[in-house]
Amino acid sequence: MKKSRWLGFAILLAIAAISFAALFPHHQPLAVSGAYAVRTERYTYMDDQRTEPYTNSSEFRQINVTFWYPQNESDGEIFPLVIFSHGGLGSENSNESLYRELASHGYVVCSIGHPHHALWTKSKDGHLTFVSLEYFGELQREDAHADKEQSYRYYQKWMNIRTADINFVVDTLLTKAAEGTSGVYTLIDGTKIGVMGHSLGGSAALAIPRQREDIDAVIALESPFLYDIVGVENGEFIWLDEEYPVPVLNIYSDSSWSHLAEWPQYARNASLLTNAPATAISLYLPGRGHFSLTDLSLASPLLTRILDSGRPARDSVEYLREVNQTCLEFFDRYLKNQ
Repeated sequence: MKKSRWLGFAILLAIAAISFAALFPHHQPLAVSGAYAVRTERYTYMDDQRTEPYTNSSEFRQINVTFWYPQNESDGEIFPLVIFSHGGLGSENSNESLYRELASHGYVVCSIGHPHHALWTKSKDGHLTFVSLEYFGELQREDAHADKEQSYRYYQKWMNIRTADINFVVDTLLTKAAEGTSGVYTLIDGTKIGVMGHSLGGSAALAIPRQREDIDAVIALESPFLYDIVGVENGEFIWLDEEYPVPVLNIYSDSSWSHLAEWPQYARNASLLTNAPATAISLYLPGRGHFSLTDLSLASPLLTRILDSGRPARDSVEYLREVNQTCLEFFDRYLKNQ
């Protein structure tokens, strides 16, 4: 979420347009280790309570989602639900290896493609929605060191959009599951729900247990607690003074670990390193950077190396396997063993 990262990303997008094949060689997600075969489906839901915030039209917001779920051979078996929110310029398949791994161990994973926040997202009828230039400009201008008031306004805007998407999707899935809608919905255990995300998506995931009481656990892949910033006073962020309500796992790479105390928007993350309940886990996985927490390290090792600022110390496959295994163990503990 550093300004320089987004500027670099913009430059690299231009390069990608010229040399897509070199930057994005063909790749496969990691092989799964669970007992279930994995299936996938895509849907598009319309939220008729909201209009699109990044267009001038009055069209309702349409949310694209992709499911990865166990191929179930036993009638009536249900599984915990995990919702994923991608990073600031990500996509709904950004962590496909993680989704597949979770699904193979008995989870229904629903990844959201946030319209105009995703680099691109495709509806079930094939319509492509690309990132909003307005939003892209916001990412470029945001600088919590230079202008906390402006950063706070952006955080509120982004969190309102993202959390509304997540809440709408969760409510939609729970309603369809309760109504007995056929397909993937019959596999959802609405009493066991986890939320997770990467970067800005992780910030949105961290917000959801503040807004609803049916969330059991959260995982944030290198994400600040942006929703917990409730104002600015005397040039400093004001933080929500409430204990975090559910078990949470915060995972950090080399990109942020040594900067948590320096970056103003990460002050709550830094405080959890020394003063945290047993259910708030902060885990540093060294040897790779921010984008190596996603499948970008498989899709484009070159782009990942540039974005993560140099040659990594660890193999990308080994690193992703550790990330995925850590997430699986955490959700197993709090979504299956409670």
